[in-house]
Amino acid sequence: MKISKYILKYWYAYLFAIVCMVTAIVLDMLYPVITKSIVDDVIVDGNMRLLGGLLAGIFVIGLGRCLGGYFKEYTFDVVSSKIGANLRRDLFSHVQGLSMDYFDDTNTGELMARLKDDVDYIWNALGYVGMLVIEVVIHVSIVIYCMFRLSWKLSVIPLIIMVILGSVAIFMEKKLDKIYEEISEENARLTTIAEENLAGVRTVKAFAREKFEIQKFLSHNKRYYDLNMRQSKVLVRYYPIFQFVGKLLPVAMVILGGGLVLKGEMTLGALVAFAEYCRNIVWPMEMLGWLTNDVSTAFASYKKIKKIYRESASITEIVHPVALPRVEGAVAFEHVYFSRGEQEILKDISFSMKPGQTLGIMGATGSGKTSIVNLLLRFFDADQGVVKLDGTDVRKLTLKQLRGSISTVMQDVFLFSDTIEENIRMGKRKTLDRETMEQAAALAQAQGFIEEMNERYDTVVGERGVGLSGGQKQRISIARAIAKENPILILDDSTSALDMETEYKIQKSLEELRGTTKIIIAHRISAVRMADEILFLENGTIRERGNHQQLMEKRGLYYQTYQAQYGEAQREGA
Repeated sequence: MKISKYILKYWYAYLFAIVCMVTAIVLDMLYPVITKSIVDDVIVDGNMRLLGGLLAGIFVIGLGRCLGGYFKEYTFDVVSSKIGANLRRDLFSHVQGLSMDYFDDTNTGELMARLKDDVDYIWNALGYVGMLVIEVVIHVSIVIYCMFRLSWKLSVIPLIIMVILGSVAIFMEKKLDKIYEEISEENARLTTIAEENLAGVRTVKAFAREKFEIQKFLSHNKRYYDLNMRQSKVLVRYYPIFQFVGKLLPVAMVILGGGLVLKGEMTLGALVAFAEYCRNIVWPMEMLGWLTNDVSTAFASYKKIKKIYRESASITEIVHPVALPRVEGAVAFEHVYFSRGEQEILKDISFSMKPGQTLGIMGATGSGKTSIVNLLLRFFDADQGVVKLDGTDVRKLTLKQLRGSISTVMQDVFLFSDTIEENIRMGKRKTLDRETMEQAAALAQAQGFIEEMNERYDTVVGERGVGLSGGQKQRISIARAIAKENPILILDDSTSALDMETEYKIQKSLEELRGTTKIIIAHRISAVRMADEILFLENGTIRERGNHQQLMEKRGLYYQTYQAQYGEAQREGA
């Protein structure tokens, strides 16, 4: 990502703004010229006829200065706003295009800080701050030129001082650069902690961890405060130098210039004009520290954003992907191995499903059940072996066709802060009709509690579905998946929060989806017992496979799980 790409896109607007800026500055430089004429020609020589024209000139210059300043600032504001919006859009699109492994290793708070705060700092640098930096350079150049025209002897001193102050500003920027990087990192950590605690506030309160979490937040807040104090100490150490020189310079120039006037090397009007130019050079000196501060912040933010752009998606499409005319829903794993880092997750997994069949997957936590789904969706790629959809390696398909053919209900149910209707419509927001939506809710056994709400399908569920029970969120999530009417439906432990009766009704509803291939991951026997085939995983391998009856006859792991879940009930019934 190069910031120059965004600037060049609006080069004409920046050129217009700079022309307006130069016009305003040049008009500013005419004020001392008129002042010189008023002193030398009107006051000293007594030529009063010139006064009216000179005063009119001041009015015209003032009007032109206002117009130039207005168009300059307005153009910079508009262009920087557009660049900021485009930069944030492109960064968000890039982040969305990264693979799941990146999000597994990156904090949400860090991404939030980059997308919001860091883009804002660059936005500011390309707008008001950037405008002032350009204006300072042009302004100082023209002022020094005008001063040399009046007296090269006096002008040498401000020029030397400007070089010294510029060197101090560069030195200060280098000292601030590292501090701003640390501030940016700590801001990301602080945002992460706040986001996690607000999202998990119920868990925090349930475990009475308020004091602990507050202390953790305060420790990072203290670190953030200390870093900002280090920044302030650097600024306080150097900023008064700019202010002191800015106040002292005009006085010194008047004193030294007075000697030249007494010697006859300079007119009184020229000295007054020179003093005006000195005052014009003061404000750039005073702003050097502040501008250095903001530019350093923007530069640190730019480096952080470039770091994200250096990340690339590990899951990519081939140059000429296969386009299936119609996805039927046949799924096959052929000798699949999968690992993350040093951990081997799946070993030699093989199975096949015909369109419309149901596969159940069971196993202890960490046995690799969800990893099978991740490989089918190409959140990750297998280390060895092939995952196929309708006989085609999923790596040869477009991600849009692959993932667009699969409806998934994840373990961690996520609902958006929107209405129930919009959450169900998520898969087909523009094309899903009301009748199909309500039918999907009915199949998911969600219609009952939705109808009891005051706003029914227009009820806003709140952030992450707050206000709904775990079972209600799961049923809305199942309705969302069913409404997509895709050839493949994956339910990843999606009925764990439901009572047995509701789960049974949903299982009967799923049987009505005869043309849909279903993969059901569960810990309960009741969720998978009707499947055409059941895989029982242990340590990433298939230990047992078969239908319910076959696995019960084997009296292995599946049978032991059945006894653990239903044995007590059977003994009580006996």
